[in-house]
Amino acid sequence: MRPCPDTFPFPLVALDETDSTNQHLSRLCNERQEAIAEFTTVVAEFQTAGKGQRGNTWEAEEGKNLLFSFVLYPTFLEARRQFILSQIVSLAIKEELSRWSDEITIKWPNDIYWKDKKICGILIENDLAGHNIARSISGIGININQELFHSDAPNPVSLKQITGQEHDRSSILAHILRRVEIYYNSLRMEDPDAYSSEIAARYARSLYRRRGLHPYEDANGKFLARLLRVEQDGRLILEDESGQERQYLFKEVQYVI
Repeated sequence: MRPCPDTFPFPLVALDETDSTNQHLSRLCNERQEAIAEFTTVVAEFQTAGKGQRGNTWEAEEGKNLLFSFVLYPTFLEARRQFILSQIVSLAIKEELSRWSDEITIKWPNDIYWKDKKICGILIENDLAGHNIARSISGIGININQELFHSDAPNPVSLKQITGQEHDRSSILAHILRRVEIYYNSLRMEDPDAYSSEIAARYARSLYRRRGLHPYEDANGKFLARLLRVEQDGRLILEDESGQERQYLFKEVQYVI
C-alpha cells in the first residue's frame, strides 16, 4: 500500500515512478526558494536509476518495497561529525526491522543485514556550508514484500522472506521516520560529545560480525581480522591475526561473505 500524503505523519511526496528518490528530493530542495520542511519524504513505487554505495544499482520490484528519501538541515552539526547521521539512520532502521527478527545487524558503514543477507541499503548525501552541514538527504531502499530477486546482487533478502508474511510498507516507513526524529531531536538538544558516545555505543552493539575472526579483503588481498571499533569519523578499526591494527575509510575494505 502506498502511503497517503494527507494522513502520513510527515510531509510526503508519493510517486509511482522516479529516477531516484534522492535525485527527486534534491531537485525539489533546489527549485524551491524557501526551504522545504525537515523530514519531507519522497517515496516511490519504482526507481529507474536507484543507486547505492560504490555506484551500485538497487534492485526493487515495483510496488513491493520501500524506496524513499528524506531531508534534514543539521546546521548545528560540524562536518567532521557527519558520520553520526549515518549512525542514527541505520540504528532507526535496524531497530524497526528488529521487531520481526533478532538477527538484524548493521554492516559497516550502514547496510542493514539479516544473518549474512542484505535487506537494506542507505546512501546519505551531505551538502556542507563552511565547517557545518547545510543539508542532508538520506536515500533508503528496504526489501519488504519482494519474494524473488533476479539481479547479480549476491545476497539480497526481504522481510517477507524472513517472516513468511506480507508487511504494511506505509506503517514501517512512518515508524522508521519517527525513530530517526527521536534520535535527531536528541542530537540537536543534548550535549554533542555525550550523545555521540551514547550513539556510538548503540551502533557498536548492533554491528554485523562484531565478535570473532572474519574474512575481509583490502587492496593487498584477503585476511582474517576481528572488529575492534568504529571511530567517530566512521573509520573501521580491525585487528588481524598477527595482532596488528588496520584502519579503513569507506570503500577501502570489504567484508568477504
